[in-house]
Amino acid sequence: MNTHDTDRNDDQSLVNACRKGDVAAFEGLVLRHQRMVLNVAFRMLGNYEDACDITQNAFLAAYCKFGEFRGAARFSTWLTAIVINLSRNRLQQLKSRQRREAWSLDDPPPGSSGASPSALRSEAPSALQQLEEEELRRAVRRCIEALDAGFREVLVLRDMQEFSYDEVAGALGLREGTVKSRLFRARDAVKDCLKRSMGIVR
Repeated sequence: MNTHDTDRNDDQSLVNACRKGDVAAFEGLVLRHQRMVLNVAFRMLGNYEDACDITQNAFLAAYCKFGEFRGAARFSTWLTAIVINLSRNRLQQLKSRQRREAWSLDDPPPGSSGASPSALRSEAPSALQQLEEEELRRAVRRCIEALDAGFREVLVLRDMQEFSYDEVAGALGLREGTVKSRLFRARDAVKDCLKRSMGIVR
């Protein structure tokens, strides 16, 4: 039995125990998957506090919906679908809020309060190479956040969380061919974005 099969069986036994009211089993599922959930939420939202909030809500939703989990897919795949849906809803809320705030002329311009990223970065002792690497990471993050949600989801799950194509398809409710097509376009869009960010012209 391979590691994936063992993990799946372990998850299923914990889920079965949760259905019987075993709180310790639920804590086991949280410990097993909380890092993955937080990473997915953060990559989707780009904000740590929002990602923590989504992580908490995802596990709460999973606990309330254990009756809907049939075991046809991995528990992690089912849980990821919950995280993605909650992240989509949060992104829509944030966009609606930004549109409303855009109408207020009294609001200070974005980034006008607090220290700028460059100011924060300059306080820490670092070599030029480290600064360049940090700027590259920031550029990659900005390019990923600029993707449409459907493309971002596929890229995050496949390239960052290293889900299989089958797991990505299951979590997003897509055909595997659609996953591969979106992933190709997402990677291409990120590469083009990075080239523009670095002033590289095709």
